[in-house]
Amino acid sequence: MKNLILIRHAKSSWDAPLHDKERSLKHSGIKDAHLVSSKIKDALPKTYIIWSSSAKRASDTAVIFAQNISYPIESIVYKDALYTFDEKKLEKVIKSCNNLFDSVILFGHNSAITNFVNKFGDIIIDNVPTAGFVSLQFKTDDWKEIYKGQINKIIFPKDLK
Repeated sequence: MKNLILIRHAKSSWDAPLHDKERSLKHSGIKDAHLVSSKIKDALPKTYIIWSSSAKRASDTAVIFAQNISYPIESIVYKDALYTFDEKKLEKVIKSCNNLFDSVILFGHNSAITNFVNKFGDIIIDNVPTAGFVSLQFKTDDWKEIYKGQINKIIFPKDLK
């Protein structure tokens, strides 16, 4: 079995005139990241790796989650290829995962995350919101062969407020 947890970065700020990749989290985004990450422990596999987009808003979200689930922040793997809004590019990165790892927590961007979940999951989700958490399981031992999976858990900030 392969387990994939997709987490959309928390709400980011548009206040400063920065390049998109450099935008930081809003205060409300930081709060939502802490809120969701405090409720996911029961939904996590025993072992996993964390991958994050190299964009500041995604990497900051990954650090908040890592701290709250006691994952060493220096073990987060940052990938420029995850800075994508295209589900086909996201799929390519996920399918490149080494089969030694059965579980991946991935921090990325919309619309890639919502479209990936709808292509590979068994439940249609209109929109994975910022700081949204979706856990999928695939009945294969090879990341290259993931196809239709089962969504095991969905946690959105609005459901916790």
